[in-house]
Amino acid sequence: MYYPDDLIEEIRLKNDIVEVISDYVKLQKKGSSYFGLCPFHNEKSPSFSVTPSKQMYYCFGCGEGGNVFTFLMKYENDTFPEAVSRLADRAGIELPKAEYSNEEKKDRDIKTKILEVNKEAAKFFYHQLRSPNGEQGYRYFKERGLSDETMTKFGLGYSLKYSNSLYEYLKKKGYDDEILKESGLVKYSEKGMYDAFWNRVMYPIMDNGNKVIGFGGRVLGDGKPKYINSPETKVFDKGRNLYGMNFARTSRRGNIIICEGYMDVIALHQAGVDNAVASLGTAFTPGHAHMIKRYTDQVLLTFDSDGAGVKAALRAIPILRNAGLSVKVINMRPYKDPDELIKNMGTDEFEKRIVEAENAFIYEIRMLMNQFDLKDPDEKTRFYGQVADRLLLFSDEMERNVYVDTVCEEFMIPKESMERLVYKKSLTYTGEPAAQSRVNETEKNTKKQDDGVKQSQKILLTWLIEDNTIYDKIKSIITESDFIDPFYNKVATKLFEQLGRGEVNPARILSSFTGEDEQKEAAGLFHASLSEGLSNQEKEKSLNEIIKKVKNNSLDYVSNTTTDVGVLQNTIKEKAKLRNLHISI
Repeated sequence: MYYPDDLIEEIRLKNDIVEVISDYVKLQKKGSSYFGLCPFHNEKSPSFSVTPSKQMYYCFGCGEGGNVFTFLMKYENDTFPEAVSRLADRAGIELPKAEYSNEEKKDRDIKTKILEVNKEAAKFFYHQLRSPNGEQGYRYFKERGLSDETMTKFGLGYSLKYSNSLYEYLKKKGYDDEILKESGLVKYSEKGMYDAFWNRVMYPIMDNGNKVIGFGGRVLGDGKPKYINSPETKVFDKGRNLYGMNFARTSRRGNIIICEGYMDVIALHQAGVDNAVASLGTAFTPGHAHMIKRYTDQVLLTFDSDGAGVKAALRAIPILRNAGLSVKVINMRPYKDPDELIKNMGTDEFEKRIVEAENAFIYEIRMLMNQFDLKDPDEKTRFYGQVADRLLLFSDEMERNVYVDTVCEEFMIPKESMERLVYKKSLTYTGEPAAQSRVNETEKNTKKQDDGVKQSQKILLTWLIEDNTIYDKIKSIITESDFIDPFYNKVATKLFEQLGRGEVNPARILSSFTGEDEQKEAAGLFHASLSEGLSNQEKEKSLNEIIKKVKNNSLDYVSNTTTDVGVLQNTIKEKAKLRNLHISI
């Protein structure tokens, strides 16, 4: 849904960022800003600042920053339209109605109805668990060590022994058979409609907005299968949702623990380990990994210690690694899963296991070693070969060397022999090493030069934001077109437009960026301080150097991208002028 810029700005202005964030974070005024503990990473000393004059927030610890919209998008996992809608409601502003095609309307209506049905079903299961009919289910949860408070927090319930009790309940609520079939809660046979879940304890599955999108059910007794989940529907995608993420995403632990089952997640949360999640009866997917990546860069695996659990961990590790996540594995032995370990050894022991968690690559090699008889020379050679193959997966030479050292020490492998084996395999794996090294060195030098160009543009933008008076002194020399990096050019265009009107509105500039990385970088520009602690003379010298660097980079770019002789001659003249340039402040 597109909203006009003026409407977005009106909504932002009517939602003071200090008031909004105070609903989520305890803030204390210090000078012209407010400070509190960052909700996006675990910290003991407040480094999260909210500045009323800029209507922006910034964490000096983790670098998260933005305006009132980006805060809700990050904290509540809202999309931009959802954040706009939430803040519009808060300010009493009526948003224009979206226009949808007939097909879109039908799809939205179905999704809305399914969510309504799921909510009603969750209420039904919840009340049954706490009624005389649900005594067996309630007893099951109690025997598993769950408190009433935990059962309430997770909305746990019970489906009755009768195969159509939910169907009859939902029919009385006015829902037709078609939408009940779409929800996956009801099935159809020759005998008529019947419940998909019956005689099971029920686990409502919620999205990050705490809406019920599906259910998991565990049979009571010896029925098969032991666990069943809702089928995929228009609101339930098993490969993109994780059980418990609605709670874990607000944890301050700084990482996410991935478990195998519902009870593991619930047991950990009850024990105060509030960052646990589980996949929904399906193998771990890239969709799961990308969802986790929104909240953390670090993952701990607590898959069951049996054969199936080990296989699941070995499948998940490369998926997580490819998503840019750092992975460790928690040792559950002698117990099967976190639930058993905590019951038998307590939360303190589990916390200790977290600290002692093993690097995922070392875990992979350890599990690989178990497949070989190292007393047999042939098998030992094959094992070393497969270790070398895995080491070659590290494209960065420094990282690979670190892992060679660690693996050889951990598994008592002769280091020089492993280095030679890795080198030999690299000849066919990545091309001739020396040539490749030269290519890599050239790429590094080019990247270093590009980074220097971007850094100079970034610093000048920060100068302009920090001291608005500089603009009048440089506007005849530097324009937005001199910021050749696309991101900084976009910021400069917005900023120069505001400076030309005699105002700087950082929060409005930030609203023009929809990508999380861009919002974070833009927020950093608005909260950096370059002149603090500098004398006027030092500040003047630094400013002149950075202006010359930005202008030179811009002129070089023009020279390298034009064939017009007149333009080339002009750039030479402009470069000559720069040698004598001096701006006083």
